Amino acid sequence: MSFRTYVTNLSLILCIFGSSISYAQGNLSQLLKKYNTESIPYITVQELALPNEDAILLDARESKEYNTSHLENAIYVGYDFFDINVVTENITDKSTKIVVYCSLGIRSEDVAEQLKKEGYTNVYNLFGGIFEWKNNDFTVFDNNNEPTEDVHTFSKEWSQWLLKGNKIYD
Repeated sequence: MSFRTYVTNLSLILCIFGSSISYAQGNLSQLLKKYNTESIPYITVQELALPNEDAILLDARESKEYNTSHLENAIYVGYDFFDINVVTENITDKSTKIVVYCSLGIRSEDVAEQLKKEGYTNVYNLFGGIFEWKNNDFTVFDNNNEPTEDVHTFSKEWSQWLLKGNKIYD
């Protein structure tokens, strides 16, 4: 294969790969616009993964999801039985940077809105949630704080958004 053919083929592959990532990202944006009001600003997984990023992470999924995998040092707060008092008792400085996440960023917006109503001023919603985190090859941890490939996908319907890792439904 000539160098020119190699470069042409590589360019074509990169173009197709880039288009599929852009398409997937676009679809995720459309999904989030369908369910969210965007009252809470998003933070991307790339921004959250920066070395100097210092934020408290709140996991707004159900316990079986959290126990399967979660972001490192995330605090489980749940969704169905979320209690704002648990947060206010443990995070007293309302200017603390807080990032709330769930599977994709839908339930986390609801929890983040409650934090905002309670007076927290530095609250973000993780765009794409734990699925986007894992899709970008960042590590998730199990209940023993060991790295895992397992991610609870909430439901078979929502599992389509998890492109990497092992899909766990129950």
